[in-house]
Amino acid sequence: MMDSRWSAEVDSVSRAEWARLLEQFQDANFYQTSSYGEVRWGAENLSRLILRHGGQVAAIAQLRIFRPTRLDFGLAYLGWGPICERRGDGLSREVAVRMAHALEAEYCGKRGMFLCIAPNAFVGSPRAALLESGFTQFTRDPLFQINPHRTLIVNLSPSLEDLRKSFNRKWRNQLTRSEKNNLTVVAGTGPDEFLQFRALYQEMRKRKEFKTNVNIDDYLKMQEDLESTQRMRVFLCQENGAPVAGLVASVMGESAIYMLGATSPAGLHLKASYLLQWTLLRWLKENGIRWYDLGGVDPQGNPGGYRFKKGLSGQEACQMSPLVSCRSAAVSAMVRLGLGVYRAVRSSKTRRAPSSLARYGQ
Repeated sequence: MMDSRWSAEVDSVSRAEWARLLEQFQDANFYQTSSYGEVRWGAENLSRLILRHGGQVAAIAQLRIFRPTRLDFGLAYLGWGPICERRGDGLSREVAVRMAHALEAEYCGKRGMFLCIAPNAFVGSPRAALLESGFTQFTRDPLFQINPHRTLIVNLSPSLEDLRKSFNRKWRNQLTRSEKNNLTVVAGTGPDEFLQFRALYQEMRKRKEFKTNVNIDDYLKMQEDLESTQRMRVFLCQENGAPVAGLVASVMGESAIYMLGATSPAGLHLKASYLLQWTLLRWLKENGIRWYDLGGVDPQGNPGGYRFKKGLSGQEACQMSPLVSCRSAAVSAMVRLGLGVYRAVRSSKTRRAPSSLARYGQ
């Protein structure tokens, strides 16, 4: 299937070169950065595939390689990928088909692994339809959807005036109240802003005593390690120069993702989170961003957070089911057995822990 115009390279670029490649794609995202992968999984457990067409990079993907034992089997996991929408080119079914072949040939064929892809696409979207039609040799398997990304997506195409009008009336009223509280918002991507946010986050977590698998220090490491153009943007709401609330968002390609948020008791009283979200939306509009992912919702586990985000009138969306492929029945059986054990352990921990009040990690 791969002709002379198409070629695939594996593990051939440095992390700096990988960052430059991401800049070429409008569907680039935080979870495909070297910094996220290396802090989260370890550099030694990553693999990167580059698809070229006529010498030009057409699609890229960063995968986690997981081999639980010394036996010759394992899992290749691609989260929030592949990245296949070059700036100015739009989606291409042929690129999807070629990328599907390259991924399957490398990780299922050459390495004999079970390949699982959790695409950066939402059910019912044109992107999901294109990926499904391009990855026809893969099977959609919801059993591998450990943390299905259910979220709200705000379309930033309307004018700022129309966006504000679209908000829930109560949400708009709270925003108006916050604007009368003499608050100021500062923003940046440096370590100082993130350290101020971390202090707010740690205080909030201590006060509310909630369980979460978000490690704020990991995100600080990522922030320090990311290329300057790919760092998360930190917004801090201040009263008389003291931070009372903050949020962290990743902005890459044509989309932004809400990553983390924190509010002090004073910030709650001052409705600071409403002003932060509105300030972020205005900044995204000014910088040509088309979509804002509100970072996941959990109506049952965190109804308050769901209501707050719902007030921004975003479109509810759920990540499409994972695409899986494996050439070995034995490897497939072992991976599925391991998944079953993991689910049982995770379910037990979830029953013992209170619902998270913060966005879970990916």
